[in-house]
Amino acid sequence: MARKLVECVPNISEGRDAAKIRQVTEAIAAVPGVSLLDVDPGADTNRTVITFVGEPEAVLEGAFRCIAEAAKVIDMRQHKGAHPRMGATDVVPFVPVEGISMADCAKLARRLGQRVAAELAIPVYLYEAAASRPERRNLAEVRRGEYEGLEKKLQDPAWTPDFVAPYNAATGATIVGAREFLVAYNVTLNSHDKAHATDIAFELREKGRVARRGRVKPYYQAGELIFYAEGSFPCGNCDFTGATFQETVDHCASVHGYDLPALMRMNDVDPANPVGQKVRRRGTFAHCKAIGWVVDTYHRAQISINLTDYKQTAPHTVLEEARRLAAERGLVVTGSEIVGLVPYQCLLASGKHYLRAMGKSTGVPASDILQSAVFSMGLADVAPFEVEKKVLGLPAYDPKALVSMPVHAFADEVSRDTPAPGGGSIAALAGSLGAALASMVANLAQGGPDAEKDAKLIALAERAQAIKDQLLIAVDDDTNAFNAFMDARRLPDGTPDEKAHRQAAMQAGLKIAIDVPLATAKASLGALELAGEAARLGKVASITDAAVGAQMAHAGVRGGLWNVIINLKDITDPAYVADMQAQCADLLKQSTEKLADITGFIDQKLMDRLAKAKK
Repeated sequence: MARKLVECVPNISEGRDAAKIRQVTEAIAAVPGVSLLDVDPGADTNRTVITFVGEPEAVLEGAFRCIAEAAKVIDMRQHKGAHPRMGATDVVPFVPVEGISMADCAKLARRLGQRVAAELAIPVYLYEAAASRPERRNLAEVRRGEYEGLEKKLQDPAWTPDFVAPYNAATGATIVGAREFLVAYNVTLNSHDKAHATDIAFELREKGRVARRGRVKPYYQAGELIFYAEGSFPCGNCDFTGATFQETVDHCASVHGYDLPALMRMNDVDPANPVGQKVRRRGTFAHCKAIGWVVDTYHRAQISINLTDYKQTAPHTVLEEARRLAAERGLVVTGSEIVGLVPYQCLLASGKHYLRAMGKSTGVPASDILQSAVFSMGLADVAPFEVEKKVLGLPAYDPKALVSMPVHAFADEVSRDTPAPGGGSIAALAGSLGAALASMVANLAQGGPDAEKDAKLIALAERAQAIKDQLLIAVDDDTNAFNAFMDARRLPDGTPDEKAHRQAAMQAGLKIAIDVPLATAKASLGALELAGEAARLGKVASITDAAVGAQMAHAGVRGGLWNVIINLKDITDPAYVADMQAQCADLLKQSTEKLADITGFIDQKLMDRLAKAKK
């Protein structure tokens, strides 16, 4: 059964007192099954973003202990900070990571809210996927009025908490929900003026701003406000003016692609009564919330951005538009920062974007791509950015894995008087090196005048990187598979039932020990094909590297197949044995023919080059 993994990202209203923050995080970390991933305090915002993951029940308990401990150490009556907040623990979102749905996370949020109100006497509102009604989905709407307006808000029947508890001025209220991964992203300016950041933030965010005309450059807020009037309904995003409100609604939908009534509701404007209302201008990006603030610690103004769906609106896309808007205003974006964690795929996409923009290959190791994102986005501008600590889901090898060993230690381990690691692991390593060389040859040739050829080389390098990584994992998989078979052999066989169980376990273990090297052979065949393509597309100066890559990949195929065949002798299923033999024969035939074709081509190229040099 797949593991169920949930992320929880509580924001507590304390970012200055390290002892108080530690007291809260230690309460979370004490829950068995919880992994505390990140603690990101901010002195000026006076909040700390905490990130932890685990199985659903463990995360639920960790969230409860976080709220309980924050209520003990934080007094909202003394709290001041730049970030919006409603309580000692301001917001607690559950985020599905693996093997769990958004609906499951919404159930966790409701269970937590009910328990917090009942046991801690803290009012709880639900938001996003856990919201009890549509108007409470948006966190900004639920948080509106913040802590200072909370006591009055609790008296409004329209804002009765989802889980009611007596008002306590020391703890305030807590907002609990379930949502997609939120990337908290700040863009830093070479300015200490909050208005500069706010002006750009309003252009970026989905809800936009009030529309103006006249002198709107370099700063939009310098323009003259415009209003809807009878017979005159201006578009906030261009010079169009409709004679009726519906005409303008249709124009916004067809020309600008947005729902004007929805935009008005987002800004607390009733679209049923537009006359006399300020015209609204939609911002550039969906799934983007943004405000401007000044962080005294950095002596800089920042555009504080929440990206609620990074797959639709990526950080690098927003950053590049912020850079353009800043330049229009005579400002400079000095860099950016990610608050809390960022998903691996999110930062990987940003790194690839900048490599493509530079005309560089994206078929390079993932670590290089991530580093490109860090440099290009200026993620270490105002604070250190450590990829290993900031990236969630970063591919990593177990420190005890064979592939984590230094080369000399791995060779020593193979040479000892133990059957594993053995030929299967070496076959996988050989195949991975073949793929690595294919990628190298393709990358060395990339960057020439032929754009179509460049695209082929980059695609080749990307495929080779994927095969390289797959086969590196197989180095340890092969050893683990053999160990699983040996464990089955050690099972007791004193009774008929024990013998039957042991035999079945051994057969299952043998099939795993066959599946792994078979996958190695297939992946190595892919590496062989790529080495051949690299030899033909690459530079003649590196053709011998492709040749070595082809030989290594072929060794991966043969080594994998030999390990399949030797294990077949103990399989008792004749149909399975026959199928494996047929697959092995076909793979060997393909690999032998491809290797002959590749080496023939390379040898001829080298002969031609030698002959040309003698003339």
